[in-house]
Amino acid sequence: MGEGRNLITDVAGIRVGNAHDERLASGVTVALFDAPTTASWVAVGGGPASRDTGCLEPDTVAEGVDAIVLSGGSGFGLDAAGGVQAWLREHERGFLVGSVRVPLVPQAICFDLLNGGDKDWGRYPPYRELGYAACEAVAEDFALGTAGGGYGATTVNLKGGLGSASAVTANGFTVGAMVVVNAIGSAVIDGGPHFWASAYEVGTEFGGLGLPAHVRPEMRPMHWKGGPQPATTIAMVATDAVLDKAMAKRLAMAAQTGLAKALRLSHALFDGDTVFAAATGRKPLVDRYNDIIDIGATAADCLARAIARGVYEATTLPFPESPPAWRDKFGRSD
Repeated sequence: MGEGRNLITDVAGIRVGNAHDERLASGVTVALFDAPTTASWVAVGGGPASRDTGCLEPDTVAEGVDAIVLSGGSGFGLDAAGGVQAWLREHERGFLVGSVRVPLVPQAICFDLLNGGDKDWGRYPPYRELGYAACEAVAEDFALGTAGGGYGATTVNLKGGLGSASAVTANGFTVGAMVVVNAIGSAVIDGGPHFWASAYEVGTEFGGLGLPAHVRPEMRPMHWKGGPQPATTIAMVATDAVLDKAMAKRLAMAAQTGLAKALRLSHALFDGDTVFAAATGRKPLVDRYNDIIDIGATAADCLARAIARGVYEATTLPFPESPPAWRDKFGRSD
């Protein structure tokens, strides 16, 4: 894992802020970059929803983005990027077009509208204000579990949440992941307590239980949220390496495998599984091709670990519709 907080903010140039509404049972997480940052994305789930992702494609003109947003609220939550743009505009950030600055704020959302919270918000949803509040809260340390964009998140059998993890590659590049775990399936084997991601755990970051001695066929039932109930696990990985947008897209593609390592199942028809990748450009590559491969593999492992941490750190919502938290069923073992 290396020295640091075991958070995506171990990657230099990134701060993160959370904001949520307990009555609404939903929230927003913002990754704010110190300077415009190279980024790209991939969406593999069958039901994604996003905003301003066109500028992340390698053949587009924008060289960097100002922030990335992970939010609850389904399509209503896409308003959060507007609040982030407002905050950035006040701080004179954004892509310069003549004399006007337009902040570039890609966003993905998850569906958390059936978790028991009060979604009767009136004419306009509150996500724009939550996005602004998350910017006001940005720091190098931030809460995990039932916080920010992960506040209302669930899995098929346990409360989901916001997770993060970091690592350092052999050539010294810092890699981090952050994820809202609102999975259609399960993060644990046969209902728990063991995590599918246990093979990648560092120390006791999600309990240190390891894997069972044998994962027998009867321990691998295929459970998912019933019918057309959208889910979506949305994530961001980052590195301090110098990458162009094409390689950032390749990084996002490699990191997607972290979802398959940590969840049974992922990338389903009613999932909107989406991963952003950002490169803050603090360190040039040493061995271009091998470094890119190593950074991608490390990002996938970090994302798997972050998913388990998001579930491990979560607390139960006070609504009958919300599943129990891991710690309510199994205690906390660290």
